[in-house]
Amino acid sequence: MALYNLNINGKSQQVDVDPNTPMLWVLRDHLDLVGTKFGCGIAQCGACTIHLDGNAVRSCQLPVSAAEDAKITTIEGLSEAGDHPVQKAWIEHDVPQCGYCQAGQIMSAAALLAQNPSPSDSDIDNAMNGNICRCGTYTRIKAAIHTASQNL
Repeated sequence: MALYNLNINGKSQQVDVDPNTPMLWVLRDHLDLVGTKFGCGIAQCGACTIHLDGNAVRSCQLPVSAAEDAKITTIEGLSEAGDHPVQKAWIEHDVPQCGYCQAGQIMSAAALLAQNPSPSDSDIDNAMNGNICRCGTYTRIKAAIHTASQNL
């Protein structure tokens, strides 16, 4: 076990965990930030996506030891009131069906727009590649990202 000081959603958090503990489990089991979902456990589905220094990363494969000096943002920290342009566009386009993948989808989309505020369809496809939606709402996801880009 080791003591880690983490910057999560703008707040300092301290956890005493094994250095190899994935950030997903630190967030969910130790800090009660359960918006980040477990999907596959092998960084292939995107349900566990968080921001690490502004970049979309899969938290199921990110050891806590690699995140100590980084700024971490989870879906809970994206917007206190749920009014981030991506979240608003998600509602406008009625994106979620089952909703399970949506936190990861939103986090990937927000990271894309932070780096590229006017993405093309190809940019969106590349950034969202690997975020799996079992309900198949990909068309609505792309439309929502375009709408969010107009409201940044």
